Amino acid sequence: MKLYRNYFRRYKVPFLAGVLCVTLEAVCDLLGPTLMAHIVNNGIEQGSLSGVYHWGTLMLAVTLIGACFAVTRNILASHVSQRMGANLRSDLFKKIISFSEDSADKIEAGSLITRMTNDTAQIVQFVNGIMRIFLKAPLTGLGSIILASLLNFRLSLIIYGVVAVVTLLIYISMKLSYPRFYQLQMAMDQVNLKVQEYLIGVRLVKAFGTYGKEIEKFDEENRNLRQRGISSQMVITLITPFLTLVVGVGTTAVIYLGSRLFMRDLANVGDMTAFTIYMAQILISLIMITNVFTMFVRTKASTARIREVLDSGEDFAPSQATGKLQGRITFDQVTFAYPKGSGVPAIRELSFTVNPGESLAIIGPTGSGKSTIAWLLLRFYDVDSGAIILDNSNLKELGSDVIRSNIAIVPQKPMLFSGSVAENLRWGNQHASPDQLKQAAEKAQADFIVEMAEGYDSLLGSAGVNLSGGQKQRISLARAILKKAPVLILDDATSALDAVTEAKVRENLKHQEDQQTVIIITQRCGTAMSADQILVMENGRKVGWGTHEELLRSCEVYQDIYHTQIESSREG
Repeated sequence: MKLYRNYFRRYKVPFLAGVLCVTLEAVCDLLGPTLMAHIVNNGIEQGSLSGVYHWGTLMLAVTLIGACFAVTRNILASHVSQRMGANLRSDLFKKIISFSEDSADKIEAGSLITRMTNDTAQIVQFVNGIMRIFLKAPLTGLGSIILASLLNFRLSLIIYGVVAVVTLLIYISMKLSYPRFYQLQMAMDQVNLKVQEYLIGVRLVKAFGTYGKEIEKFDEENRNLRQRGISSQMVITLITPFLTLVVGVGTTAVIYLGSRLFMRDLANVGDMTAFTIYMAQILISLIMITNVFTMFVRTKASTARIREVLDSGEDFAPSQATGKLQGRITFDQVTFAYPKGSGVPAIRELSFTVNPGESLAIIGPTGSGKSTIAWLLLRFYDVDSGAIILDNSNLKELGSDVIRSNIAIVPQKPMLFSGSVAENLRWGNQHASPDQLKQAAEKAQADFIVEMAEGYDSLLGSAGVNLSGGQKQRISLARAILKKAPVLILDDATSALDAVTEAKVRENLKHQEDQQTVIIITQRCGTAMSADQILVMENGRKVGWGTHEELLRSCEVYQDIYHTQIESSREG
């Protein structure tokens, strides 16, 4: 309920106005049977046409007023529920954007999409129902019971029995339905995840011709979703007939007992007519309340899933320093293992220092911990032991906003977004001028941009699908250059470039006006040779440090890499 209280505070006035309209509408509905009783008792039975007109006009006026309240509460319900849905989606997106890596690893992307769409829509529907139906049903039902009791207490005893049995059935339905609806939402997560995986890897699926296998995987998840859907509806399907039977038996008992009382002059025609109408209203209210609790069970599951997202950890710590840093990096006996991973440290007791303006190449076999150094430096994760020092501050004392504003990265897999080339480049600097965009593109050897149909205004597909791997890498590199951060991390950022283009890019980076500390993560000796220092990693440990010439004399791992790559290529 905390989730709803937070949002209802924003719309307290329209929500309370809607509740008032629902209450007054229910009062108008409850007056109807009583007025009908007056029409029968004081008009029809007495043969008074004026009595029929008087009470009939009053009943028509009450009905019209109730209709006005109904229209007003519908408008208010739509306003409040849709505004709440928009704010909830916005809050979810803001939360996801600020996820810590641990939170991002815990909840899969497919599940996040389901929570942003299906679960949020479920809550919007529930809030709309609260203001339109859910409050009216118990008000009308309770009011009908009270007024029916005032009309004839003996007959009302049957109503009490019916309500007690129906309440028990609703309780059983809730207890059985909740876990099933939660599993239904999880099954929907898996279907979304399969679709997302296929869309991301559609080219690979085509290349390997694995359509049949992908269809089988999707059909399996789709069947699971179908079974979960049937299971969640089965409880309601089985209990609903029992509810109808109980209410039907109650109505029959009222009619039978009422006729006996009428024969003994213990009830009149008008009261019996009103009582029958109240019984019908109670029947409708009970059915509506059953639907309310069914909706509540589904919404409870959706609320728990959304609450899980909103309660997830964030990676923005309070900032203890501001401004532009110099770019001095020190790893001091750093050890780190990925949370919920194998438990084997990806980095073990690593120590090194890079001074401002220097370049460091990190090289080593696959799985040696090279990219982990970049993730730790960006504080996607905190170290288990040791310390990372940026300038003179421990990374843990710096806010993630400060750290990332001073570090630019070109990731191993370049990620571009739908929009123009210029919009993608301006991720590095939102206020960059056209000349600055051009200069950054030239340094990254992205000359192909001017040859595109619309130049820098050319539109890119999602993830840059209409570009080659090398083109995406160069745009990603230009974006990082445009940021002009004190530290630049190149995580295998030139793997798709030929040797000549890569050499030009390295030369351009060396001659930038603003000297940067450059971290080059690579598997190529040819790329590492140009750096001021080279760090050699193996199994998460530092096994070599120095220049290319020094490592050729002292580091066996580096020698093996060099001989495999350089000398083998010369022989070829």
